[in-house]
Amino acid sequence: QALSEIEGMGGRGSNLQEMRLRPLAKRRVDMHSFCNPSGFQRSPYLSARGNFASAFQGPTEEGYKAYHADKYDEDKNPNGIINFGTSENKLCFDLMSKRLTQADMNLMDPSLLQYPDWKGHLFLREEVARFLTYYCKAPAPLKAENVIVLNGCGSLFSALATVLCDPGEAILIATPFYGGITQSIFLYGNVKLVYVYLDSKITGTSTRPFQLTVEKLEKALQDARAEGVTVRALILLNPQNPLGDIYSLSELRDYLEFAKRHELHVIVDEIYMLSVFDESATFHSVLGMDRLPDPQRTHVMWGITKDFAVSGIRFGTLYTENQDVANAVASLCYFHGICGPVQHKVAQLLRDRGESVAPYWINQVYLRANHARLKAAHTYVTDELKTLGVPFLNRNAGFFVWIDFRKYLKTGTFEEELLLWKRFLDNKVLLSCGKAFECSEPGWFRIIFADKTHRLQLGMQRIRKVLEEREQEILAEEKEQPCQSDQDGKADSTDEVIFVSRHQDPLCASNSSLGDLIGLLQQQMRSSDWLQKNTAEQFA
Repeated sequence: QALSEIEGMGGRGSNLQEMRLRPLAKRRVDMHSFCNPSGFQRSPYLSARGNFASAFQGPTEEGYKAYHADKYDEDKNPNGIINFGTSENKLCFDLMSKRLTQADMNLMDPSLLQYPDWKGHLFLREEVARFLTYYCKAPAPLKAENVIVLNGCGSLFSALATVLCDPGEAILIATPFYGGITQSIFLYGNVKLVYVYLDSKITGTSTRPFQLTVEKLEKALQDARAEGVTVRALILLNPQNPLGDIYSLSELRDYLEFAKRHELHVIVDEIYMLSVFDESATFHSVLGMDRLPDPQRTHVMWGITKDFAVSGIRFGTLYTENQDVANAVASLCYFHGICGPVQHKVAQLLRDRGESVAPYWINQVYLRANHARLKAAHTYVTDELKTLGVPFLNRNAGFFVWIDFRKYLKTGTFEEELLLWKRFLDNKVLLSCGKAFECSEPGWFRIIFADKTHRLQLGMQRIRKVLEEREQEILAEEKEQPCQSDQDGKADSTDEVIFVSRHQDPLCASNSSLGDLIGLLQQQMRSSDWLQKNTAEQFA
């Protein structure tokens, strides 16, 4: 069904532009975001699916290619592109290179050079089960038989979408979200996404910007069903990329109960689980809950790519109690397996216990240093944003800051957002624009801060240059058109810096700082129309 909507890109004479003009209700994945029609030529050597895959790219892929063609290097290419767009931790190469080259890592046993159990070698799955039991604070030991390992979480998304959904069916996901998920579930599995649109306004039951609520989930699900779309699952990202939100236990329980009511599978991606870098923030894993509302439909993903700063080592793991799902995913592991020597290295890394029950090197050396470095880098970037007067969401998880550049858009459109993104790239700094995450509001950007100080400094200088130039252009335009307000059509004003602190449970609210309270009040004021109705002219 889904492929029939794009078959015109094969030999049947239709074109990509026509496909893009079809209503979103008939194609839950918004092709406008990902297909690049400019200069596209249909290949007679490819199927419709092949042609579509060839054209399936957005700003994220375009910027990534530009970066690899012109990488910044302090000595060899000082005018190259600084990458603040790809979510990688570049702060811990010294620690990881030392650990991965120690003697215990270099085993070459005959079994490692032969075909393994497609779910992964048993020694690795046992180690993963022990590791997740400890770090997820599971109430009972997790079982190796419920563990599957693949070459990355992208492969896991693809495999799960394929075994949980038929072609043309759909999965719920809240926006903004990591856009790579779209490729993972659509290009292979032909599965669509139904978006639960979140926005920055604090209204109704929302207590923070871009807050996911059960009401919003219910509405998106009912709207999809009204359009005849079959929804099979819900994806949760915790910690959330790009927002950095950490869901509370009560929120997680509400989402899982919602899914149970509607018999939806829940795919929980916890890949930033150990990248919560402030002690005041607490991460709760789904695997740590005393009771799962629907354990047979709850599937948890994690990998070493983010938390251990090794994005070049493709390793992802799935934990599911549903053996039907486990066996179905395992049948696809043949295409997404991990080579034996890497499985050995990962097992050694995860079992680094030393003399204590908990992994010694991980806790006492790596995580302690990694969290300190992440916190310092985050502080540097957010201090720079404060100096620039740029609003952002102040969170304590992941490698990213979600930034509000709406005041640099004159008309507040996604076309203008893309122009700003290209302007950053022309000035040799790669960011990720909000449309790449299907954000509903133009003007939001994600910046990666998990980088070395000299690159952060130079990258922020380049960002400052672009913003100052853009500010001067807007001021010049306003002088030429004094009667027009640049606030028309915007969600709210961003004239002042609003720092939105991390989410806190109601029990912890009494401990919030005065600054957090002021920030919340400012945000609520900005999302109302009081300032617009009570101008200086009206008072006069």
